[in-house]
Amino acid sequence: MSKTAAVSSQSQYKMIIEKDVMVTARDGVKLAVDVYRPDAPGAFPGLFTISVYGKDCQHYPTPQQEFGGSIFEASIEAGDIEYFVTRGYCYVVGDYRGIGSSEGEMPGMFSKYEGEDGYDIIEWMARQPWCNGQIGGTGTCYFGFTQLIIAEQQPPHLKCIAPFELNYDDFYERGFYTGGVHHLVWYCLTSGTNPCRVGLACKNVVPAMSKELSPEELKERVEEACHNPDLLQYPYLYQVLRYPYKNPFVFDQLLNPLDGEWWQKRSYGNYLDQVIIPTFVGGPFHGPFGVCQTSVYNKLTNTPFKKMHLFKDMDPRPWFSHREELLEWYDYWLKGMENGALDGPACIVETGSGDVLELDNWPPREEGLVGTRTFYLGQKGKLLPQFRHDLNVDEPDSFLQRPFYVSEERGKLVYRSAPLMEDVQLAGAPILNFYASLDQKDTTWRVDLFEGGHQSPWPITKSWLRAALRKRIPEEDTPWQIKHDYTVCDYPEPGEIYEYEIQLRPTAHCFKAGTSIEIEISCVDIPLDETSYDEMWHLCKAQTCLHKIYRNEKYQSTLTLPILNKAK
Repeated sequence: MSKTAAVSSQSQYKMIIEKDVMVTARDGVKLAVDVYRPDAPGAFPGLFTISVYGKDCQHYPTPQQEFGGSIFEASIEAGDIEYFVTRGYCYVVGDYRGIGSSEGEMPGMFSKYEGEDGYDIIEWMARQPWCNGQIGGTGTCYFGFTQLIIAEQQPPHLKCIAPFELNYDDFYERGFYTGGVHHLVWYCLTSGTNPCRVGLACKNVVPAMSKELSPEELKERVEEACHNPDLLQYPYLYQVLRYPYKNPFVFDQLLNPLDGEWWQKRSYGNYLDQVIIPTFVGGPFHGPFGVCQTSVYNKLTNTPFKKMHLFKDMDPRPWFSHREELLEWYDYWLKGMENGALDGPACIVETGSGDVLELDNWPPREEGLVGTRTFYLGQKGKLLPQFRHDLNVDEPDSFLQRPFYVSEERGKLVYRSAPLMEDVQLAGAPILNFYASLDQKDTTWRVDLFEGGHQSPWPITKSWLRAALRKRIPEEDTPWQIKHDYTVCDYPEPGEIYEYEIQLRPTAHCFKAGTSIEIEISCVDIPLDETSYDEMWHLCKAQTCLHKIYRNEKYQSTLTLPILNKAK
């Protein structure tokens, strides 16, 4: 990144605040915004941000809180308003229709109105005497997604964006059904049942399904979901189904367990070729974010300039992080300052092991830069650098998993390499290819990669896959993501052996010499692990299931690691 902060805008203004200014959308709905601007005559470049979290909490006088803290509130994500206003930017924070002080009705999550409302407010800003028409998008997480959703609409006065902590570019797979397994994160976020809680500012939010289905169709879909034994394990999900206005977003998710048109028309990642302005993508490897930042960055094919900064951990809230870096970005594109903001590599990657990689793209794919190393699942929990014919036995490994309403005991298998003789730098997404049979017609596979050799193994990355959704679509693979078909269930026959290919979330971690590589196969999230919002919230199966893993000559189960051979 550029180190030219000395030529960035300097603090020189006081701030004027105008609350609940009403902007008329194209269909007549009144949208509420708060305007923060320099206390000085003239017109200034603008920054705009909007979400479902409510504008009134975005300028909140509290010290930053680290993720997991007792008063951590993830929804304060609009950015450091005063920092930018005092440096010569007007800053507008909005409420979507049906949210906070805005009028109208919000029909579910990621409806067409999220892009249209943002477009209309940006063009309204450009007409105000305090704005010079040079406007950038800002904000993290939900405020980040919306920048891309709005940019796809191509408002004329939106000149650049900086979406951070992205998720949901594929609303199904990287949203609420990881590997086809229902991710309960949105329920847990909005209910306050984990440390990464968010406060929705719902005023008039309705389930999208109530608008898209007839009353008869809606009743039929609800009854079907209410008789799903997997959902019946969770009383709070049954409550959402019976009382949809309790959590309209989750209600919609529960009625759409398979991928398809409903999800894809809401997936902003399908329309990123419509983003034609400079874009700065940033975010952590933590949890689900890593694969999404990569996916978004690579799908931005028509931007005049793009860069990406991947950092190790989720940022604190209120979101003030990276403000100096972002100031350079906005100063360059909105003020025309020659400050070196475009200098340096396209991708900066801060690894889990504390190293910093400077690369041309992510995952790196320059010839000679990245290779692969394959390990074989072996007898007695060994992870072997080559297949051992002398250890070839047909007897599979196995574990039993009972549903949580029966037992909190978690079944698993662990395969561990010998201590490494040299450092091994991962750069990309590991893939576990294995063969397995079940005594039930479905399960939810979970795979974890650890660094062993410590008092407790260090978690590196993970992933999930529903057995009935294992079908691959290799012709749709990309350099950063293998593709499964999540539209149709293909239930495995009990006792039959099937191949499963699970791509773990991307990582950039250096296994140090003397440590070991560990792969863990299970089928439920770690119970009672309330420190991680992305680990314990995947739907578990309601049936006791025996899982058998095969690793003989006929069924060679392997772990393939992307290895960085050299750094720039």
